[in-house]
Amino acid sequence: MFDNFVVPDLLPAAPELFLAAMALAILMVDLFVKDNRRTVTFALTQLTLIGAAAIQFSTSTGEIVYTFSNMFVDDLMADLLKLFLYMTVVVVLFYSRAYIMDRESMNKGEYYVLTLFATLGMMVMISANHFLTIYMGLELLSLSLYAMVAMNRDSVVSTEAAMKYFVLGALASGLLLYGMSMIYGATGTLEITGVAERLYGGGANKNLMVFGLVFLVAGLAFKLGVVPFHMWIPDVYHGAPTSVTLLISTAPKLAAFAIVMRLLVNGLITMAQDWQVMLIILSVLSMAIGNLAAIAQTNLKRMLAYSAISHMGFMLLGITTGVVSGDARYALNAYSSAMFYVIAYVLMSLGSFGMILLMSRAGFEADQLDDFKGLNKRSPWFAGIMLMFMFSMAGIPFFVGFFAKFSVLQAVVAAGYMWLALVAVLFSLIGAFYYLRVVKLMYFDAPIDDSPIESEADMRILISANGLLVAALGIFPQFIMSLCAYALLRSL
Repeated sequence: MFDNFVVPDLLPAAPELFLAAMALAILMVDLFVKDNRRTVTFALTQLTLIGAAAIQFSTSTGEIVYTFSNMFVDDLMADLLKLFLYMTVVVVLFYSRAYIMDRESMNKGEYYVLTLFATLGMMVMISANHFLTIYMGLELLSLSLYAMVAMNRDSVVSTEAAMKYFVLGALASGLLLYGMSMIYGATGTLEITGVAERLYGGGANKNLMVFGLVFLVAGLAFKLGVVPFHMWIPDVYHGAPTSVTLLISTAPKLAAFAIVMRLLVNGLITMAQDWQVMLIILSVLSMAIGNLAAIAQTNLKRMLAYSAISHMGFMLLGITTGVVSGDARYALNAYSSAMFYVIAYVLMSLGSFGMILLMSRAGFEADQLDDFKGLNKRSPWFAGIMLMFMFSMAGIPFFVGFFAKFSVLQAVVAAGYMWLALVAVLFSLIGAFYYLRVVKLMYFDAPIDDSPIESEADMRILISANGLLVAALGIFPQFIMSLCAYALLRSL
């Protein structure tokens, strides 16, 4: 029975195997932890992520390596995105620590283990070369996040958000699965590179492929949270505990970018003209509705939720302009710009939600715009850090957000979509209003609460470093840009 079984090469998936084993070990260790601060569990979780990063770095060959019957791929794009993923989750846990300890229902070992399983799901998504692998990673991430959103059982809003997330997430997964099954029916393979080969050789049912593609793009749009599949974003961002919102708003964006690249670019590049039209519509609608709806918000988490919708719309512009009339010479420039944009957005989102966590305390969520009134009088330093995040998100020079937008816009213009660049600039100008409103509240309004901001030293140092990094990468963006371009060049 096992005569034909070939032992797969486990080295490319070593970080995933290490993280999965450690997550199970931490789950067992936590049963014996008596410390209410969960110091041991927290330390083991952070060491696991750092260990996975070290393994990822040491096992990277710079070549494209397939394993598990071509279901799993390890390339430079995967290596780079995973390294950013580990860094992001480490920072998320540092930012969240005080917040979690202040809330008894959340201060459990399961919180850290679920974070690790969510990270594992994202790692699998990033390296997926098979429809089933993508779905496994996606569901591992989604199920972990559903549980985390509902962890604060004392909050009706959190429970409601978890239910909405679960229902809409299941709908999105259904659409994605249906699209995948149609593509399987048209090509006879579930392997992404196999789909590309069948399409290139003309051995696929074109009508069935287009039908499947519509559902596939709809499923991806759900996961990215772009209009008109954005319904879950504001409610989940608002309802979830802020530490969970921080996680949802950052790391999954890296994984979502990866599966868009794997499916649409690696697998369906010959159908670029079909999916590009869909992405243009999604991106314009997202920039329009995201920016306009954000203006009306009084809750900072909801405002940042609509902001995320507009930013993901902007990122899609880069992916849209990779192929022009069958000409792929702009592809590297366009896709590397989109990748740089995602990384920049993750850095900015980390800091913005981190500031909400910094100002929160037991029994108080600093998630209203009014909570930031007079922040400059309470702490000029942290007001300055928040100003950097808001200016960067608004795309004001010279912060990383400006160069991220600029790189996408120049890719759009280079591809000949001048009208699309003008639309993007217009909505960016509209979007600047609500970011500048936060700055106005911090510097020109009287504070509602005069009490000093209390937080752990590691939190203060990290969020300060986060703000300074956003400013520094705005002045020296070339290193990350070149890294993205090189990783994609060696992977596509």
